[in-house]
Amino acid sequence: MPVSVKNSEVLFAALKSAEITLLSALPETWLVHVMQMAEDDPDMTLIRLNKEEEGVGISTGAHLAGRKSAMLMQNHGLLTSVNGIVSVAQLYRIPVLMVISYRGEMGERDPWQTEGGRITEPLLQSLGIIYRKLSDPATVAYEVRQAQTLAESSLRPVALLLTRDLMWEE
Repeated sequence: MPVSVKNSEVLFAALKSAEITLLSALPETWLVHVMQMAEDDPDMTLIRLNKEEEGVGISTGAHLAGRKSAMLMQNHGLLTSVNGIVSVAQLYRIPVLMVISYRGEMGERDPWQTEGGRITEPLLQSLGIIYRKLSDPATVAYEVRQAQTLAESSLRPVALLLTRDLMWEE
């Protein structure tokens, strides 16, 4: 599998460094190693979802219980989560860190990913969600901490887009 194990380890370590102890996710190719690391780590809880929108509820419950969490998803999962993001996280001011594999951008080989990639950033902008693209492993820990800090201080969702340059090995 051409998904970078090394950069997946960097991402997982960054999430732990930001004191995130709960991850919710649906199986996703670019996040498969991160999910396995979470499953194998006794200090991390991985909740497998049936659909991505459930992650908003999981993150809401975690926040109310005093735990830091993150939602792992593909950008198509973001599209299916909009109702929960708007009607729960934004309405009730819940800090939700969304870690999103950014499929459909430059270099995408799968035609079924291209439409989601084309609308990911405009959708985040229209929802007023601040986001960053992650492409350099050297900055991942910093960007994760910054995003988690902003989510907590603003009590709003924040997104990190995992680019092909970060997650893929050619």
